[in-house]
Amino acid sequence: MNDRDDINEQRRLGGVMQALAWLVFLGIAVFFFGERLERQYNPNQSVQTQYSPGGQLEVVLERNRSGHYVTTGQINDLTVTFLLDTGATGVAVPPGIARQLGLKRGAPVTTRTANGTVTSYAVMLDRVSVGGIELRGVPALISPGLSMEEVLLGMSFLQHIEFTQRGNTLILRQ
Repeated sequence: MNDRDDINEQRRLGGVMQALAWLVFLGIAVFFFGERLERQYNPNQSVQTQYSPGGQLEVVLERNRSGHYVTTGQINDLTVTFLLDTGATGVAVPPGIARQLGLKRGAPVTTRTANGTVTSYAVMLDRVSVGGIELRGVPALISPGLSMEEVLLGMSFLQHIEFTQRGNTLILRQ
């Protein structure tokens, strides 16, 4: 090998090292900012349950930057993200999450949504929980029109608990 070949080899190696450094930097940035954006979307990823002065279980949720209450919870034994929706009659489960839960479509139900009239399918959820608040036997719908990753937590769950909004917080009590 001559000196020119050595210089070209060093340049190639330097270029590879520079590309690897950029990839590592971009990976760290995606991880850091992705996690930060997720916390902004769902500020209630791990909610604390406490007892109110009246002895009721209480969960306090923080509103996200978009003005919605989003929280992590569970359906049966699967951890899901809930979008609380007092305008929804029931709990609406997207098809992908229904598959993960092993839910079978029940009777067809015609529902009216912001996107029009759709056919959903009735199911019964064994357990639904947000923090320490848990309800059993919650009616829900598998909603094929939902193309989101969140479960809409509607009134078939919320009607059984007390909820109060104050400023940017929503207090759930059982």
